[in-house]
Amino acid sequence: MTIEEIRELVRAGRYEVSIHAQQERLEDDLDINEIETALLQGELIEEYPKDPRGPSCLVGGLAGPKRIHVVIGWATRKQQVERTLRVITVYIPRPPKWTDLRTRGTKP
Repeated sequence: MTIEEIRELVRAGRYEVSIHAQQERLEDDLDINEIETALLQGELIEEYPKDPRGPSCLVGGLAGPKRIHVVIGWATRKQQVERTLRVITVYIPRPPKWTDLRTRGTKP
């Protein structure tokens, strides 16, 4: 999964948002347009190729002044013809877990 592929699929509207991501975005007062903006203008920060649920990655980007992290994986549906992204979770990176958009903080 590359940032170019992610951007292409987001532009085409070929993504879905998990229930968990919906809950998290509401808790952080993020709307879908902000998440799309972060994905379209952001960068790949971490890759998780061995995630038990399937390969995924962390994209970090800005939507206006908001720093946003989005964990993306592949949607898996029976009889799925086109590749579709799945937004697994979304959040605003904050200390102590994150010192900035790209840097993990220290664990307490």
